[in-house]
Amino acid sequence: MAGDTPGKPLVIGHRGASALLPEHTLAAYERAIADGADYIEPDLVATRDGVLVARHENEIGGTTDVAQRPEFAPRKRRQVIDGETFEGWFTEDFTLAELKTLRARERLPALRGTAHDGRYEIATLDEIIVLASEHSLRSRRTIGLIPEIKHPSHFRRIGLPMEERLLDALAAHAYTREAPVVIQSFEQANLRALRKRLEPSQRNIRLLQLLGAPDGQPGDVLAAGETTRYADLMTPAGLKDIARYADIIGPWTRLLMPVAEDGALAAPTTLMADARAAGLQVWPYTFRPENQFLPATLRHGDEPRTRSEAGSITEIRAYLALGIGGFFTDDPALGRRAVDAR
Repeated sequence: MAGDTPGKPLVIGHRGASALLPEHTLAAYERAIADGADYIEPDLVATRDGVLVARHENEIGGTTDVAQRPEFAPRKRRQVIDGETFEGWFTEDFTLAELKTLRARERLPALRGTAHDGRYEIATLDEIIVLASEHSLRSRRTIGLIPEIKHPSHFRRIGLPMEERLLDALAAHAYTREAPVVIQSFEQANLRALRKRLEPSQRNIRLLQLLGAPDGQPGDVLAAGETTRYADLMTPAGLKDIARYADIIGPWTRLLMPVAEDGALAAPTTLMADARAAGLQVWPYTFRPENQFLPATLRHGDEPRTRSEAGSITEIRAYLALGIGGFFTDDPALGRRAVDAR
């Protein structure tokens, strides 16, 4: 695959360099590229006029200044998405022009501060592709894109399916007709449909099945009233089925290597070996440098917001030793150091 370094695990800028700048902003993606990310990850949601934009969720009350905008107060509402009730402001209730008047805010202010709040716009997928293309040209290295389609069943139900829009956007840019692209989803039905849609000539596009908590269910399963859980997808039989339509699985890190009662990383589960036996690569999510997210034995002091860079690198290297092909990190500079130190 063009852009992948043979034998070298890929560093994925999770929502950009989101440990350092508000996630899903062009500034965060630019920092991720500068810090050595091989791929950058936009989570995609749709606007009312069908434009794909990068937000962790379609509810934007916690990641923009919309709550401080009185003209948008009437749009606050409650709705059920994938079986869970959310209250706030939703991208599907705004045009792109309206969203562009908002400014991004830090999603985890207690841990990462608010120094950059109010500085950056919401980014569109097209803008992110252009950014990657321009940086690739300047740096003479290929920057991959790994978009996640968020809540696909929800958006399809309300008349804003994203899969076709995503493929159209990728085809519209010369860069993404050649550069490596990995499309990811926590649902299965849309990935199965994408596999059928992809032409043999689109060899730069791969598919990644994300895996949630074992007792959780994909949104399309919930919508269909079925009983399949992520635990079922992680069995040898489930992984063999995934391999029929996807190339990679993206499990939470602790599904590969849990944390023991003493606060250290425990022995690996069988998921890594089972996935490889099924012919799947494994790219886990998400490595974060703050104490709050690290095993107790890798923390620096007791304050949750304190960064433990050495601990984060040690954690990443433990997972690299399992044979993962790539990984998502909020701090690509630390991920780069972990990979290059091997």
